[in-house]
Amino acid sequence: MTKGKLEARPGTLGELRHSRWSQERIASRSVRDEMRENLLRKLERRESFFPGIIGYEDTVIPQLINAILSRHHMVLLGLRGQAKSRILRSLVDLLDDEIPMIAGCEINDNPYVPLCRACRELVAEQGDRTPIAWLPREVRYVEKLATPDVTIADLIGDVDPIRAARRGLDLSNELTIHYGLLPRANRGIFAINELPDLAGKIQVGLFNIMQEGDVQIKGYPVRLKLDVALVFSANPEDYTARGKIITPLKDRIGSEIRTHYPVDLAHGITITEQEAWIRRHPDGHLVIPDFIKEIVEQIAFAARESKHIDRRSGVSQRLPISCLETVVSSAERRAVLTRERTIVPRPCDVYAAMPSITGKLELEYEGELKGGEVIARSLIKEAVNRVFSARLAGAPIQETVAWFDAGGAVKIADTTPASEVLRFLEKVPGLVETTALLGVPEKADPGLVVSACEFILEGLHVQQKIDRTEQRGFIGTPKVERKPREEPPAAPSGGRRRNYN
Repeated sequence: MTKGKLEARPGTLGELRHSRWSQERIASRSVRDEMRENLLRKLERRESFFPGIIGYEDTVIPQLINAILSRHHMVLLGLRGQAKSRILRSLVDLLDDEIPMIAGCEINDNPYVPLCRACRELVAEQGDRTPIAWLPREVRYVEKLATPDVTIADLIGDVDPIRAARRGLDLSNELTIHYGLLPRANRGIFAINELPDLAGKIQVGLFNIMQEGDVQIKGYPVRLKLDVALVFSANPEDYTARGKIITPLKDRIGSEIRTHYPVDLAHGITITEQEAWIRRHPDGHLVIPDFIKEIVEQIAFAARESKHIDRRSGVSQRLPISCLETVVSSAERRAVLTRERTIVPRPCDVYAAMPSITGKLELEYEGELKGGEVIARSLIKEAVNRVFSARLAGAPIQETVAWFDAGGAVKIADTTPASEVLRFLEKVPGLVETTALLGVPEKADPGLVVSACEFILEGLHVQQKIDRTEQRGFIGTPKVERKPREEPPAAPSGGRRRNYN
């Protein structure tokens, strides 16, 4: 239903009966019917679904559409960092802008078919004068994170002895119930994240009320024919690590939809750019080279394939997001120290972002023996190698490599201004010219040129064409001491040198 004008909305049950919110329309239309109708309308209009969800267009989203059209309860099954919670929260866009309810009701009762005893008595007493309130769709989504300490009272409700004492009611009276999250989600969407963490006996109460509509509270049976669309998220690892979804509940969930990590590098980069906090300089002073974005994303791809990392746990998409944010911050720090106007990340900033990588890796036994920093450094090198091979395969680098093998050396400090570094790098034969293959314009900002040059040098290093040490920089592959042709620009105090020979 479209949203009516504020002044035209009925305020009483009598006015509601004579409006376009007829009893036939409201009383017989469930939440899942509502989601189905609005989804069909979006399909007819070719409108987009699930904004911000990238890479699922041909896999997850068609399955979601089929589940909603089938009016199914559903569970999203996937490893961490696969946008499961985001998908669940976006389902609220399939609800109407607002719906009528009995004013003051704790469980958003339908004015035509009230569930709770208080609303039934109110309608019986006031009839058409019963006050009506309007429930916006934003509050019709209720989410609960499943933890082992969740009780049936949290989800369904419990007897409130204080309420009973104040009203002089018997504890078995329905009016003494303090409703839990699930009844308060009536006529909306109720989501439970990490469903396997929910205790088995609580899952029993959950499927009992969603299917049969009854529950016992403190030994007293209560009938609650709730109108709720139930959606869940779960991690396959939880089935063996902490808990499982009990079979009767799985049987009542209509669709199990499996999510996945980005299978395409471009999708991964788009997701990372969308989620990372990199729009901190709207004036255009921040320039992130494409090869830096690709390196950051390839770290996650390489980690998901590494034998040193637990694949059952997965590598969250939060890894490249956090990594890119730290890379930008490292470049930002350098720009402040060197008083450069343009902020351009370099490959050295990716290495500086290792603290944002190590904490997101669940290592296997061999990986634990090597240590998180060693694994993170190897992942960065593998990422650089992949990007270098993809973008500079067949590049004319022989002259540059020969210069290093002949005794040339380059020392680059991460805090040296780009203009000073560039003056030295221009003396390396063929190096600056090769940056054109990376899309760097002829008269580009010095920071962009330096970043591209460092990427080329790092790529030559990981492919073992030149060597690199933290003390002596990039050098030729022969492991002999040579006197450099010229000393590079001095680094400010505290700067780290990357020496290429």
